[in-house]
Amino acid sequence: MTAKAAADSFSSHDHRFMQLALALGRRGQGRTWPNPAVGAVVVKDGIILGRGWTQPGGRPHAEPVALQRAGEAAKGATLYVTLEPCSHHGKSPPCADAIIAAGIARVVSAIEDPNPDVAGQGHARLRDAGIQVDIGLCRMEAARAHAGHFLRVREQRPYVTLKLAVSADGRIAAAGRKQVAITGENANARVHLLRAQNDAILIGIGTAMADDPLLTCRLPGMERRSPVRVVLDRALRLSGNSRLIHSARQTPLWLIASEVAEPAAATKLVAAGAHVFHLPTDDHRPGLDLQAVLHTLSEQGITRLLVEGGARVASSFLKAGLVDEFWLFQGTKDVGNDGLPALEGQELKTAIASGWRADETEMFGDDRLTVYRRVASV
Repeated sequence: MTAKAAADSFSSHDHRFMQLALALGRRGQGRTWPNPAVGAVVVKDGIILGRGWTQPGGRPHAEPVALQRAGEAAKGATLYVTLEPCSHHGKSPPCADAIIAAGIARVVSAIEDPNPDVAGQGHARLRDAGIQVDIGLCRMEAARAHAGHFLRVREQRPYVTLKLAVSADGRIAAAGRKQVAITGENANARVHLLRAQNDAILIGIGTAMADDPLLTCRLPGMERRSPVRVVLDRALRLSGNSRLIHSARQTPLWLIASEVAEPAAATKLVAAGAHVFHLPTDDHRPGLDLQAVLHTLSEQGITRLLVEGGARVASSFLKAGLVDEFWLFQGTKDVGNDGLPALEGQELKTAIASGWRADETEMFGDDRLTVYRRVASV
């Protein structure tokens, strides 16, 4: 059956409830790693009986949350879920068993889970129990929602979003790397929400030293949703007086260093609350191996990574082909020719001219956000 034929086999009600499940799943983004952020809805006779999404830390999963809220009424109902229910015993019992025990009559699943521990076995277990299982509704949307989970399973790396805020003349800072306001409050608030929707945020040591950023989510009431802060710091130059170090016990701070970084520096930073990862270095490469960096983050459970800069780090990720999504905020004021270009060693327009498509555009007053995605990506 083709994708179109499969889509046509679902009713308008099916589409509506799966869209709700996808929206519920997005509530967990940035909080569920290492597990995917799944959404689930229990429906009978067009009435929603229970809603669920993966809880912070990855459990409980979305399905048992929705089933618990539905209670005894779940018997004979339909469960809409954005990812195949798990079928293996991990830190919690299989969701497939909970669905069977609840007496669910039909499961509408957006997409199969590539995790080898699942990989179709969840759907098979449900069918073996006499439950009708329909797969593929809103498959492409689910694949995008779970892209970080899929990449971690298949390529041992997280989904990478690059964010840049540039002036009208394509600069990210004034002369001498001096910080300058590029966008207004509304666009800045959107950046903080983006931070909350990612598991981790990454910058280079140059940006850490020049800007002394905090890298937290500072939207009212969402401070606890701040991502893990990651700094590429090959020689462990981060100052013990930085705001990152001073807040390391409140919001996780991970430093990625070379294996030959000074042990004494690592000891001091760890004592202050940071976690230091040491990666092998190549004498022929000036910086850290970004593939190895992403693999390390994946091993720690990170599925969604936001790269915020600076110019060298952003350019390096683009040149390495490791950016999956590109958020470009553009202000209306010029910084001047002596300002810092958005990318080091390449023109911004050239970098996004080939292999990218502009999928979304949003305005924040006079500031514009354009979201680019790779032409071949899901």
